[in-house]
Amino acid sequence: MRLSLCLIAALLAAPAFAERLTLDRIQADPALSGPGVRNLRVSPDGAHITFLRGREDNQFQLDLWEFNTKDKTTRRLVDSKVLVPNESISLEEKARRERARTASLSGILNYSWSPDGKQLLVPIAGDLYLVDAAHPEKARKVASGNVADPKISPKGRYVSFIRQQNIVVIDLSTGKEKQLTTDGKGTVHNGEAEFVAQEEMGQRTGYYWAPDDSAIAYKRFDEAPVPVVRRFEIFADRTDVVEQRYPAAGDRNVIAQLFIVSPVSGAPRKVDIGANEDIYLVRADWSGDSKTLVYQRQSRDQKKLDLIAVDAASLAQRTLLTETSPTWVSISDDLRFLKNQNAFLWSSERTGRNHLYLYGMDGKLLSTVSSGNWGIDNVQAVDEKTGRVFVSSNRDNVVDKQIYALALDGSLADKPVRITKADGWHEASFARNGEVFVDTFSDPTTPPQVSIRTPDGAMVGWVEQNELNDKHPYGKYKADMLPTEFGTIKANDGQTLHYSMIKPANFNPAKRYPVFLYTYGGPHSQQVTRKWDNQFYQYMAQQGYVVFRLDNRGSSRRERQFTDVIYKELGKHEVQDQIAGIDWLASQSFVDPKRVGVFGWSYGGFMTLRLLSAASDKIAMGVSVAPVTDWSLYDTHYTEQFVGATPKSDPTAYANSGVFAHLDGLKSPLLLIHGMADDNVLFTNTTKLIDGLVNRNIKFDLMTYPGAKHGISSRAGQRHVYSTIEAFFRKHIGDKPGA
Repeated sequence: MRLSLCLIAALLAAPAFAERLTLDRIQADPALSGPGVRNLRVSPDGAHITFLRGREDNQFQLDLWEFNTKDKTTRRLVDSKVLVPNESISLEEKARRERARTASLSGILNYSWSPDGKQLLVPIAGDLYLVDAAHPEKARKVASGNVADPKISPKGRYVSFIRQQNIVVIDLSTGKEKQLTTDGKGTVHNGEAEFVAQEEMGQRTGYYWAPDDSAIAYKRFDEAPVPVVRRFEIFADRTDVVEQRYPAAGDRNVIAQLFIVSPVSGAPRKVDIGANEDIYLVRADWSGDSKTLVYQRQSRDQKKLDLIAVDAASLAQRTLLTETSPTWVSISDDLRFLKNQNAFLWSSERTGRNHLYLYGMDGKLLSTVSSGNWGIDNVQAVDEKTGRVFVSSNRDNVVDKQIYALALDGSLADKPVRITKADGWHEASFARNGEVFVDTFSDPTTPPQVSIRTPDGAMVGWVEQNELNDKHPYGKYKADMLPTEFGTIKANDGQTLHYSMIKPANFNPAKRYPVFLYTYGGPHSQQVTRKWDNQFYQYMAQQGYVVFRLDNRGSSRRERQFTDVIYKELGKHEVQDQIAGIDWLASQSFVDPKRVGVFGWSYGGFMTLRLLSAASDKIAMGVSVAPVTDWSLYDTHYTEQFVGATPKSDPTAYANSGVFAHLDGLKSPLLLIHGMADDNVLFTNTTKLIDGLVNRNIKFDLMTYPGAKHGISSRAGQRHVYSTIEAFFRKHIGDKPGA
């Protein structure tokens, strides 16, 4: 009786206009996650929170918005359609957006505050605008001509940018434009990051201002040694032959150099980064007093990384520290120079966990800032007045991200103070003065909520509460939302593997359901997280599937013992772990073990092929999107990092890590999907696979997308590809439970 009353109450509470979630609605406007925000910035004085937000009629067209912390009002600061009614971008900009995973977006994609908090620098469609924060309607164009990577100098005297492969500055006091480099043309680039640096090293810039505006350090690279790959970009109405300098595993990389140039004199000075040209110039930065340039140099095999200090006046050098690893040294953005102390923060995985250390500028260790059986994700902010450093971590739960405070002197090394309270996922953006931070929080039932907090976590106010009520874009579908369950199983070496699972709509434990298993499986990624999710997985569960994801060994935000096992044989341990998850599913009374399907994209596409090859007796079908099939076709930095060799030095490692040595085991139905203009995982991966499948007389289905890059990112493409994936699952394993 009590159960019946509860059921009646729940039905009465459910909105009468509840609708079923559809693939069309997932792709439509407004965004189901609500009025989301991107690129949060806190103004230098902490008085304004600015962010990018999609328009109501087009969630992918971004405008610049402001939240005033004093009067608690929100307004659109810059309308992208007013600045540029009809946007057109260069091929170079399209390529940069593909690298940054923003190819589907238009409008304002980035911006920056001036140091005095009075102006904002806004690039859009190759032009550059200065916006008065008090009078945004008076935005003025200061540069044009396909400018890239614009910045306001730290003291606000200059605007800088890249145009036609050279560095240009504008003196804001005179408005005069000056080109600081002149040799950028053809294969020579100044102030830019090369392809693999953008794609694999998280390097979005190639030039770095000194804090006092006195100089710019910049990367100069020549890509002449990089082989030219002639590839076809097949569109609906034409085929373009593109000559792309693509450094596949074992190939030559760019030749990188480091220079310092003054915005006044404009005379570049070369920094000697060593006689060995076959290295990676990973990062560069300046000490707080602008007297020292510090750069990071990584060996080609990625087992060694040097942090080197350069006297800006004499160019004399000294090595501050060296990181080594028997597998690979990870790259981070955690280097922070203190202003009130001649010291810097540095993160390292030398203990097997990523921890934070304070070093003097003489290279001597001053304190171990964090330690213990946990690790940090990254440094969020440093407050020298209180002696605290704020970091993000999954210390309390592997599937969560929280913000913690540590002490610079190391007194809180293994007992960090948790700042964020709610369990789930927190992304933080701190004010420069450290007095407030913006917290973007979500969990599986809470779309991203943006609040302003003090450094102890106390609420100041909402930027975007985004309450999931009847008026919310997801309000119509809330009643049908299915809970996400989290749990763990053991790998064959005893390590803990985390999974998430959504059970189907109208779940009946006495019935057996088909499984939709999504895998990515590659390094630098974590899929099992307690945050607001891609609604495609919710949709598939509502269609009648058990939706399952598992983070196998090699996945990110774990200890090196967990990640390093993939070294020299990609796919082996990852596949073992996913099969362990499939075996666990098969042991559950509500799972039909004969109807398990797998889907993956990119590395996940590779995983799908390897899983079907290893366990077609346990997996009924698979969908592989944009897969790497032969690692000798993929780029140098990523591939050599994990395969641990070049195709010539260890062909066995490449054969074992690829797909073709295992294809004979592929017996289950396969749908292969690829964009026909992919410049990341080249379409050659799929054409080579097609040939391999044909030669083995293995039947498969194929779907290609004309003009599509790696993400098949157009709205029409996204709608079609996911409906195609769903249809293939329905055809081969159905969406109805069995007895």
